[in-house]
Amino acid sequence: MKGKATSFDIAHQAGVSQSTVSRALRNSPLVNEETREKIHRIAKELNYKVDKNASNLRSQQSGTIALLLFQDPTSDDSQINPFFLSMLGSITRACTQRGYDLLVSFQQLSDDWHADYEDCHKADGIILLGYGDYTDYEEKLLQLEEQKTNYVRWGAANEGHPGISIGCDNFQGGFEITDHLIQLGRKNIAFIGGAGIGSPEFFDRYKGSCAALEKAGLKPNPKLQIDTITTEQSGYAAALQLLALKQPFDAIFCASDLIAIGVIKALRERGVKIPEEVAVAGYDNIPLSEFIRPTLTTVQQDTKLAGEVLVNTLIDKIHDKSVKTTMLPAKLIIRESCGVAKK
Repeated sequence: MKGKATSFDIAHQAGVSQSTVSRALRNSPLVNEETREKIHRIAKELNYKVDKNASNLRSQQSGTIALLLFQDPTSDDSQINPFFLSMLGSITRACTQRGYDLLVSFQQLSDDWHADYEDCHKADGIILLGYGDYTDYEEKLLQLEEQKTNYVRWGAANEGHPGISIGCDNFQGGFEITDHLIQLGRKNIAFIGGAGIGSPEFFDRYKGSCAALEKAGLKPNPKLQIDTITTEQSGYAAALQLLALKQPFDAIFCASDLIAIGVIKALRERGVKIPEEVAVAGYDNIPLSEFIRPTLTTVQQDTKLAGEVLVNTLIDKIHDKSVKTTMLPAKLIIRESCGVAKK
């Protein structure tokens, strides 16, 4: 071999990626022991020496934050939940105000994003947005923790979840919107959205809803709870499923506005009057919720404040300042889809 050996030469002989070589030479636990030993052996055979100057350069801060979005199934080509579009604008502005560049990327759960950003030092820290099932990516978060990567995520601020989370008080939001429906005289309130550990934000909204029912002396009906993901199509299908159950209901609390939009379409196609026969409420207060007919009663999550808190918390973490999980308040937005109080 001519010239000094490089990590790419080691990667070629070991049959692995260059980033795997980098991790193995740092004895990262993300590389299994057999592969680490193989890479160390090849490095020794090639008389490979770590470039300390390059290593020191990588240890310097880049002045960049990475925003990693996970693709959502959407009715358009964006594959970004509209709720996160407004938060993206807030995050961009907050980064600019703090003097940071923002690197935005889509990531698949199968990708090695939990290691690559630190190894390549593309960014000083990571903001994670737009997850689906929490159980699918919990292991990735644990690996980020093990690797001591600076990251924050938007999501449920539940005890036992790894890392720092910035989220909405979903229990409060679910309670307030259900209490509002009860005050309007609704007693058989369905819930459409996930109600399990895989969907912790939806689950908190459901638990808040159940708490409001129980406080009013009403018993939650598990038959009126339907799991679904947050798309208009899923909401539409879930509403048809609910109608087919032949269970009496006079209101539907949807775990997201996108679900509610699909529900409204299905009910109107079946001749169900909204809100006279069935009240419909959503969650998120996406821009479209104010322009559909009837306009949608919903719960607002403050995306402007959320973006600022995500960025400021991450930058504090990058600079070794004390940070904590933060829960932001929810706000009830009353519109036409739930009607007015009965006299």
